[in-house]
Amino acid sequence: MNLETIGQQARQASYALASLSSQTKNDILKTVAQSLRENQDQILRANEQDMLKGKQKGLNEGLLDRLKLDSDRLEAMADSVLEIVELEDPVGEIMEERILANGLTIQKKRVPIGVIGIIYEARPNVTLDAFSICFKSGNAVVLKGGSDALLSNMAITECIQKSLEQCGIDPFAIQLIKSTSHEDTQRFMSMTKWIDVIIPRGSARLIQSVMNNAKVPVIETGAGNCHIYIDQYADLRKAVEIVYNAKTQRIGVCNAAESLLVQRDIAPQILPRIQKRLNEKNVCLRLDEEAYAILKDGQGRIEHASDQDWGMEYLDYILSVKIVSDVQEAIDHINRYSTHHSECIVTEDSQAAQQFLNQIDSACVYWNASTRFTDGGVFGLGAEIGISTGKIHARGPMGLKEMTTYKYTIYGNGQVR
Repeated sequence: MNLETIGQQARQASYALASLSSQTKNDILKTVAQSLRENQDQILRANEQDMLKGKQKGLNEGLLDRLKLDSDRLEAMADSVLEIVELEDPVGEIMEERILANGLTIQKKRVPIGVIGIIYEARPNVTLDAFSICFKSGNAVVLKGGSDALLSNMAITECIQKSLEQCGIDPFAIQLIKSTSHEDTQRFMSMTKWIDVIIPRGSARLIQSVMNNAKVPVIETGAGNCHIYIDQYADLRKAVEIVYNAKTQRIGVCNAAESLLVQRDIAPQILPRIQKRLNEKNVCLRLDEEAYAILKDGQGRIEHASDQDWGMEYLDYILSVKIVSDVQEAIDHINRYSTHHSECIVTEDSQAAQQFLNQIDSACVYWNASTRFTDGGVFGLGAEIGISTGKIHARGPMGLKEMTTYKYTIYGNGQVR
């Protein structure tokens, strides 16, 4: 289908969506969740074909993990739609109101953005997440998924469109660009007449490409070079479990830890314990010279770190490790190399923790908790549309409110100026 036609259809659909009642939107989302369950076999068959092609293509374990769907993941996806049903609809909220001396009443009212474009890689769950968040907030969505998940995305989109038609809603509220050509992606990013904002989700390379080439405004979502700093006053048991969870619970996600900083005095005690725990998942540690000297006679995979390692998002069983003198050196290192996503300090010293929380320039900053909690669902926002690492309009997990803007509505009684 012609991209111009897709844009026109999305814009037209957005006008109708903006005026739907909360009850109508919720009823339709319930229908979508039920349809997802009823069409599980069809979706999983499509995903099996994508997975087979991905393995033949040589996708790494982290990307295959993002691509894979199974019954449990589909059930969780359906549940996430129902969680959005339970959330308060932000559309129509009166954010501010004032009455001028001349009697004019001015209201600042929350409204949908309009048409949201999503460019993403091998993550078919994004197809449903993006639709659900956009639909509940009154937006149409145009999706440009990666070729690795094309069949999965097509099956999920078809399921949603049939549900919309069944409920008497314009099915072009969600559209998937099936073309995988670079030229069509470039054209999509230039459709300023039809697309109000583009949100990229995926690797640092994808995000940077969108940021550099789009003419449509972009909300930057970050690759996740997430850090954990273990302070000298850390509880060692907490530290080991936080690092293990943040690194290994799921490696192919942007909130997984990729870099570990350890205060020099505590390093000889804590590093062997962390290595032993991470050996359970065969994690390779890329160590600076001090850390290497501590672990060189231990058991496990170790390598010498290069300067490039400090800025890497591995999406793999790899963790860079650096020794630092104190919390300030840790802060300086993180602010230099971070992608401004999620960072953690492990300490029982409240003063050091507060310094870290105040000075780290990232969207989410943790004290004694795994970075894996950076997630729209966990934050109570429903299935997120991405983690914004920018500072304009939205930051951190983006839920319903972040998919709205505002307009002023002015009520008069014949006033003239």
